[in-house]
Amino acid sequence: MTEVSSLTGRLLVATPALADPNFDRAVVLLLDHDEEGSLGVVLNRPTPVDVGDILEGWADLAGEPGVVFQGGPVSLDSALGVAVIPGGASGDVAPLGWRRVHGAIGLVDLEAPPELLASALGSLRIFAGYAGWGPGQLEDELVEGAWYVVESEPGDVYSPFPERLWREVLRRQRNELAMVATYPDDPSLN
Repeated sequence: MTEVSSLTGRLLVATPALADPNFDRAVVLLLDHDEEGSLGVVLNRPTPVDVGDILEGWADLAGEPGVVFQGGPVSLDSALGVAVIPGGASGDVAPLGWRRVHGAIGLVDLEAPPELLASALGSLRIFAGYAGWGPGQLEDELVEGAWYVVESEPGDVYSPFPERLWREVLRRQRNELAMVATYPDDPSLN
């Protein structure tokens, strides 16, 4: 078996060629990536459902827009909380109910009382479902050119304008990817 270099904490940005409608212009934060597979959440798919409608106690802690995001096509009936802790929970002590994924970004235990994390959270997003890949599946998609892999920034998780995230992430790249941000929504109209 070939060794898998972990992409945990990085972003997968859908290439214009990616044909799967679940991931059209998607920006996926990888929460876990190893030889057993990969799991992430789509950061730029807000739904019309308010966080308070499904997780009332967490509504006041959710960033704007205060809606649930569709994290991906898998397990849409489950919820994941992703939060940024300012300063990245310096040292080895992370707040109870939060598990570091990468830097200041971590997963929130939504079964924990929200008051436990309220003072520590900088921003929180709630995702219904997730994106998942079996062993080697994501690597195959990368070889096929379906995704660009770029570094994440904590602000990506709580962008107040998620509909702009695909272009914004590409635009900040210091290489030819910055040009892809100008790719038209419908190339046939070009």
